[in-house]
Amino acid sequence: MARTNISPASAPVELASFLDCLRYFLTPQLWKQVLAAWRPGKASRWQAQPVVFVLLVLTWCAGDSLPERFETARAFYVALYQKRRRPGTTCEGFQMALARVPMAALRLIAAGVRSRLARVFAARFQVEGFVPIGCDGSRIACPRSVELEQRLGGGSKDDSPPMLWVTALVHLSLGLLWSWRLGNGTASEREHLRQLLATLPRGTLLVADAGYVGYELLQALRAAGQSFLIRLTSRAPLYVPDKSTLKNYQEGLVYYWPQTVQKKDLPPIPVRVLRIRGKKVDVWLITDVLDEQRLPKKTASQFYRWRWRNEGLFRTYKRTLGKLKLLSRTVALVHRELEGSLLAVQLLLAQGAVALQQAGEMRLLPSPRQILVEIRAEMRNVTGMYLGPRQRQTYWQRLQQARGDTRRWRTNKARRAWPGREPHRPPGAPKILKMGTDLKRLMEKTLGIN
Repeated sequence: MARTNISPASAPVELASFLDCLRYFLTPQLWKQVLAAWRPGKASRWQAQPVVFVLLVLTWCAGDSLPERFETARAFYVALYQKRRRPGTTCEGFQMALARVPMAALRLIAAGVRSRLARVFAARFQVEGFVPIGCDGSRIACPRSVELEQRLGGGSKDDSPPMLWVTALVHLSLGLLWSWRLGNGTASEREHLRQLLATLPRGTLLVADAGYVGYELLQALRAAGQSFLIRLTSRAPLYVPDKSTLKNYQEGLVYYWPQTVQKKDLPPIPVRVLRIRGKKVDVWLITDVLDEQRLPKKTASQFYRWRWRNEGLFRTYKRTLGKLKLLSRTVALVHRELEGSLLAVQLLLAQGAVALQQAGEMRLLPSPRQILVEIRAEMRNVTGMYLGPRQRQTYWQRLQQARGDTRRWRTNKARRAWPGREPHRPPGAPKILKMGTDLKRLMEKTLGIN
């Protein structure tokens, strides 16, 4: 997949309804590409657009069960597209149609939305010369059906239910979901990130926690022409030629060089270590941006603080949207449910972000909860289920008021210890070692250093 080319796009002018906002991202040109990749096997009342629409709305609407959510989602589609042929009426028929949907078609929709985001937010895409992209992963629980237990497996615990792993990339300054990769509960998040490199825009600075430090991954990022800013642990193999440079160490050039790599006569990776002072613990970061003027410590510290928005994305998905556990009971359906629900999160946040951008609130992030409330209010208004007074403002005007929390938190994010969960232990300070004579010769050999 080619990297995203960013070109400016005009701001939306006359958006008013929910359908206008949805069409702004799911454009007619995108639907033409999806229909070309769809290729339905047989005649069905469930065509491409109603299947995707209902799949998205299943994530946004309320309901304790899948059939209950399906009734709301289908009624919403019928109310918005009254002149079109109505889709099937049963949840079982919808699931059969969804199971036949090619995953490539859903990924094509995600790629189209991603390209649209790059154009809509072109003026705000770069920050200090970089496109800050965060990476993190999380497990999503699935029902304990026989098929899922046999084919997916659990997570890290023996008694865990079937799990799927999601590795997600988030544009940190915008707070928008960018791209993602799915796997079983024991999938490698580093391998997922390597597969996601093709989706990164030019000029990316990848910001990640200590779990993404690895020689092969860092080399893959450098080969792709992308930069990284990753947290260190005490186990990271770092070397310097001269030990005297480490007195009162704050920042400087070191070499990342695992022993397994040394045995293969592979070169070390020159990186810059940054020590960010904190109230409780210091945060140690490495980056391949060696020029201090291009990436000052203050900017790096800001980017890493924004990495929490990656964690906030999974909180939005699991808690705000109630996706702590998926509802489908087969492998085909559970993958499509997860793919569609992540696309729904992307579109939900994108609508709020573009509404705030047109309102002139460039620095604020949208509130996922308030956007979800407005979408559900629109469902009630359109389907005739709203019993209170009608809204005097349009859906677009209400979106412009869905602003995130701007308070500066000064207390712990976790208010109390969660039962059964081990307390978080921050990574320790790295141990920077002095190279011996043999390592210096090997470095001269592999890097050509005189």
